[in-house]
Amino acid sequence: MSRLQDDEFYMDKGLFVLTERFLWRRGYCCGNGCRHCPFQYESVPARTKDTLQPPVFYYGKHPGETSS
Repeated sequence: MSRLQDDEFYMDKGLFVLTERFLWRRGYCCGNGCRHCPFQYESVPARTKDTLQPPVFYYGKHPGETSS
């Protein structure tokens, strides 16, 4: 995979946060409960998934959607 683009991450209170654009490009859910997961937390264990807020897309829409 190539280097991160500016729209694929940001810093929040000292934390490195990956956006849905990077996660979508990676191609799978890692199971860590990422804030912007475009895969609806499909690999996150059920008991952890129940404690998470639904993913929120930083850029406003699922990266797999096409513009109309």
